[in-house]
Amino acid sequence: MFNKIFKFSQDKLSFLYENSLFLQHIDKFILLFIMITFLSSTFMNSDSIGFFALIAMFLTVVKMLTKPGEELSFKHFEIWLVAYFMLVVVSLFGSTLFELSLKGFFKTFVYLGFYFSVAQYLKNNTSKIPVVMGTMVLCVCGESIVGFLQSFLHLDEISTWQDTSNLNPEDVLSRVYGTLRPLNPNLYGGYLVAGLGSVIGSIFYFLNKKQFKLMLAAVAFALLTVYTILQTGCRGAYLSMMLIFMCVFLLSAKFFWKTYKKIYLSIIGGAFALFVFAMTFVGALRHRFMSIFAMRNDSSNSFRFNVYHSSLQMFKDNWLLGIGVGNKNFREIYGLYMKTGFDALSAYNIYLETAVESGIFALIAFLGFLITMSKDAVKYILSSENREQVIFISASIISIWAVMFHGLVDTIYFRPQLQFMFWAYVAVISTVLNDGCV
Repeated sequence: MFNKIFKFSQDKLSFLYENSLFLQHIDKFILLFIMITFLSSTFMNSDSIGFFALIAMFLTVVKMLTKPGEELSFKHFEIWLVAYFMLVVVSLFGSTLFELSLKGFFKTFVYLGFYFSVAQYLKNNTSKIPVVMGTMVLCVCGESIVGFLQSFLHLDEISTWQDTSNLNPEDVLSRVYGTLRPLNPNLYGGYLVAGLGSVIGSIFYFLNKKQFKLMLAAVAFALLTVYTILQTGCRGAYLSMMLIFMCVFLLSAKFFWKTYKKIYLSIIGGAFALFVFAMTFVGALRHRFMSIFAMRNDSSNSFRFNVYHSSLQMFKDNWLLGIGVGNKNFREIYGLYMKTGFDALSAYNIYLETAVESGIFALIAFLGFLITMSKDAVKYILSSENREQVIFISASIISIWAVMFHGLVDTIYFRPQLQFMFWAYVAVISTVLNDGCV
């Protein structure tokens, strides 16, 4: 249906397209605002970031309506995504707090619209994948430098969720938080984790291109990003970072195991030894990492358990359609279920949050999207001989897995800084799979 509308509009506006330099070069402007969206994410507020994403969306719609031959096509996992969006719409109209839910729905619309824009752009500009991913890498590297500098400045504490009751003062980690708005170490840690997969991917990209100086620079920035993640004190980011290393080890073995087995194992062993050394001899890091397993003895853990309990009760009472999308909507309803003194902005678990906000079927659709996309991506990685495309899709799917793993214990996934990166990764995967006819 949509393609018929686009075809009709393109036929009617063909004269306009043929005589407009702006329309004939509209892809350049779309790429510009995609890049600005990533760059603005590092220091602007949510509304400003979303404004640039909206411009990219608007330009994409204009292109679809005017440029001959433009049409929509769906991969398997995108069908799940459409189903998820439709269920979110149903949840919106079923919400008892429609106005608040409408604000949350608009954010979801912008995020998915940005995905649509990046996917449509890359569909006809596959050669620009390095530009899109490179922009994200540069943003993450810039933030890593900021965090590295902050780690030596003894910053004032801005996060109250660090239990210091059983720690000596010298074992308290001064958590860095970068420049992301709002300033928060967990958001910062999640952002760096979301970008670490691309930074590591750039190492293999330059190695494949035999650009060894740039490869060494990428290695240095990857190490800097790892260091900065450790300094955020974000325990979910610690676990996600370990997942990234494990996935990189497994997926890169396809190219290096047979020829470079000893060197490969030496690098992996060295990375593991470095992690063990840091956790053994740096007291602040060790105590922060081990608090993950403290359960109720750590106030942050205990707080989350209370939120999980209350959120599950919310889900049980609204399991079909949910309460409506958005953190403001969540907070209003959560007040009816929370334990006294344990107010929360979210469920601190993106899967539970999705179920609470949009119902069980929306959660199923979202999981179907993730599983199908992962299955198609891994199938491509294992079967393709195109190293460059394999690097792009590997970096993207690993980053997505890291964000989703972090989402088990936090909901910073719903912040625009992570959302726009997340959907850009999905767009890269969609483009590579389409190019490889998977």
